[in-house]
Amino acid sequence: MSVENVLIVTRPMVALVDDDESVRESLPDLLKEFGFAVCAFASAEAYLASDCVQQTHCLILDIAMPGMSGPDLQRELTRRRQPIPIIFITANKDDTLRRRLIEQGAIDCLFKPFDETVLLDALHAALRVK
Repeated sequence: MSVENVLIVTRPMVALVDDDESVRESLPDLLKEFGFAVCAFASAEAYLASDCVQQTHCLILDIAMPGMSGPDLQRELTRRRQPIPIIFITANKDDTLRRRLIEQGAIDCLFKPFDETVLLDALHAALRVK
């Protein structure tokens, strides 16, 4: 009787948190094309309540959302000792805010609309950190 070697390949999990439904519908498709597993949430609170937190390799996070903001979620994950690399996304082009978020530990802060190669570069940087 022979034993076969079985290789199980798991795709890195990317979580997306954005209150914009169009982003939650389109971005996961692109991320799946890049080869990632994806879970998407409309709020930071929904993400925190999910089982996805423990599995997340990278978090793509909107800055301005009703309820808990993106930076609030970043602080909460730090408080919980959940070291998840974060890529912020925002429609508000503010270089000062971008610089501050990166200084506080974010991998990057992309301004919507962003180029898919820029997103892929940020994802690769985030996965090197994890």
